[in-house]
Amino acid sequence: MRSLPLPLALTARLTPVAVLACAGWAMSSGPAKTSADTSGANSSQQTAGQSASDAPSSSATSSTAVKTYAGAPAPCGSIPVATIKSLVPGAKTAGKEIPSTDTKLRRTCSWNALKGFDYRWLDVSFEIMDTDAAAAKEYKERVAEKSGGGAVPGLGDGGYSVVNLTTEDKQQTREGVVMAQVSNALVVVTYNGSDFENKKAPDTDEINKGAIKAAKAAVTALKGSR
Repeated sequence: MRSLPLPLALTARLTPVAVLACAGWAMSSGPAKTSADTSGANSSQQTAGQSASDAPSSSATSSTAVKTYAGAPAPCGSIPVATIKSLVPGAKTAGKEIPSTDTKLRRTCSWNALKGFDYRWLDVSFEIMDTDAAAAKEYKERVAEKSGGGAVPGLGDGGYSVVNLTTEDKQQTREGVVMAQVSNALVVVTYNGSDFENKKAPDTDEINKGAIKAAKAAVTALKGSR
């Protein structure tokens, strides 16, 4: 039997994230105990007035951005075993987590297997941004980079799916990518497949539905990690 080339692994991009901190203080001063020292009372009142004006208002404090997700959940446990078996037949259901420079900010799990002549690969990534606005901006930029797809209703604050076909040495590979923004987090699912016997790729519908199914499970796992 001839040896079978496997598709190259996908390269995950790291999104740099800056961690912000905010602090507030408030000072107060009571009235003078006696009226004997009028100048002392006036000085205390002036100090109290200045402190009150310097302190942040309660409305400003309450408007501080809340970081919904402080860290990325365990990606290899985000997809049900039954889903892994159906999408990646023959793969070890435990998956393999890809090394990350900061596991609080980005975690990825990968499953892949060759069963007969059919090859399947699934990646699930969680990326944590500092704010919802930062996540929304990153989501829009990535959607713009992968034009030609369509929206996935009900998938977080925004969901998008795109499927592409590539051919190398007459071997076809069809890949689906689903992205979702959920508050300050991004969920990215990549699912692809090839048939090394007939050199054809799976149907677009199969890859697209598989990627969306995995993405929905990943979003559910993310929400449950709070």
